[in-house]
Amino acid sequence: MSRGKGRVARGPDKADLPEKICPVCKRPFSWRKKWARDWERVRYCSEACRRKSSVNPPG
Repeated sequence: MSRGKGRVARGPDKADLPEKICPVCKRPFSWRKKWARDWERVRYCSEACRRKSSVNPPG
C-alpha cells in the first residue's frame, strides 16, 4: 500500500492568528485552539497573570 506523496494540510500561520494584550504583563499573546470557544472572554496570557490580577485588582 502506498500512502501517496501529497502534503499534509497545516493550520494557519502564526502571524495570521488574532492577538490580544495581557493587562498584567502587557505582552501580546495569540489565539490558541484551546481557547476557540471562548476567545472573547480570554483576558490573560497565562494562569500566573490571572492569579496576579486577583491579588492586585485594577482600580
